[in-house]
Formats: sequence, C-alpha cells, structure tokens
Amino acid sequence: MIVQACLNGARPRDFHPRLPVTVAAIVADAVEAVAAGAAELHLHVRGADGAESLAPAAVDATLAALRDRLPGTLIGISTGAWIEQDDDRRLAMIDGWRLLPDHASVNLGEAGAPAVVERLHRRGIGVEAGLASAADAERLVRLGLAPLALRILVEIEEQALDAAMASADAILAVLARAGIRKPVLLHGFDATVWPFVARAARQGFSARVGLEDGATLPDGTTAAANAALVAAAVAMMRRV
Repeated sequence: MIVQACLNGARPRDFHPRLPVTVAAIVADAVEAVAAGAAELHLHVRGADGAESLAPAAVDATLAALRDRLPGTLIGISTGAWIEQDDDRRLAMIDGWRLLPDHASVNLGEAGAPAVVERLHRRGIGVEAGLASAADAERLVRLGLAPLALRILVEIEEQALDAAMASADAILAVLARAGIRKPVLLHGFDATVWPFVARAARQGFSARVGLEDGATLPDGTTAAANAALVAAAVAMMRRV
C-alpha cells in the first residue's frame, strides 16, 4: 500500500494557484509531496507553453530535473490519447524518449491502448493499466494485456458516490473472475477522492491524491498545495 502523488493532470492553470505546469514548479511540488509521504509520483509532462506533451525534449527535461532532486523516487507519466491526438505520433514520441519514466499510465478505454502498452513494455517502462469501467477491465482480459501491467489503476470518474463505488466493484469483479492478481491502485476524482482513499486503505490497495484528482482536503477546505493532500492521505491510510 502506497500513496502516489498525482501532481497536475490535465487541469488548466487556473484550477489552483499552485498547480505545477513548469518544470521548476513540478520539481518543487514533487519534492514537497515526497517529504509529505508520497512513495511515487504521477504527472502530466508539460511543454514550454504549459500544454500537456509527450515530446521527447519535454519528457527528458522533466525527468532529468526530477531525478536530480529525487534520486530513487519512482516517477510515472500519463500517455493520454488527447495529449498528442494521433496514435502514430504518440508511439513515435514514446520511441523518442531518451530518459525513461519508471512507469506510464495507459487508459484501456482508448482505441490505441494495446499498441501503447506493448510499446512501453518493449522499452522497459512499467505499465499502469487504467480501468475506468467494467468494459475496460474486460478489454484488458480479452486482449491478454494484464501480464504486461505493473499494476492496475481503478480510476473512477462518476461523482455520485453509490454509482462510483458500484463501478469500482464491477471492475474488481472482472479482475477477480479472470484471476488477475496485479497490485491495484484505487482512486476517485473530485467528490469521490477521499471515500476512495478510505476504501483503498480498508482493502489493502494503494491510493493516489493530488491536484490532478481534486483540490480539497477531507474537511472540504482547499488544500494549499499537493503536499497537503498527500499528508492528509497518508494520515488517513494509517488511521484506517
């Protein structure tokens, strides 16, 4: 069980005053998050214009800066299809990385996900297989991609808590029926962040928090930065 810090995601600059989009800001936030108890990092690399990017220059510069300040900390990045908006270009970008993340997340609901999973695996990058629905889990099983995954991300977007929990139940049921025993990282989004941190702790799963998933603390107040969210999650995991 770990707490992973998800630093920025696809959030716009005005989502939070401390949303890190420059390399310097990402590194500063990452250092604070690790000090607060984050075992790993997940981030969306940003280009010089602040937009999400998989360009080798942006990925290499970000990873180099992070590893200089946080040697030994596992670093993961997103490969979301919306970042490059072309599956062939996305694969070409991955091929061009000189510095490799420890792992990268792949959304199984995307048409190009199987090729991305295979390309990451070929390059020696761990795969976080992102499942947002039972259909995604069934696709993972059907295509035989689970053996290539470092872990399973059960990532729930529904905002109604009952529906969100039911969606997680359905995903986990598909994995159980298929005998998939990969580590699970469970996380919610906005309204469901903290209920899923508590559920992850109860069930022995890992969790993640950060400005990608939500900006509020368990008491409903806005967090000062990613480190405050991480500290609250670590405390909750220990209590539960």
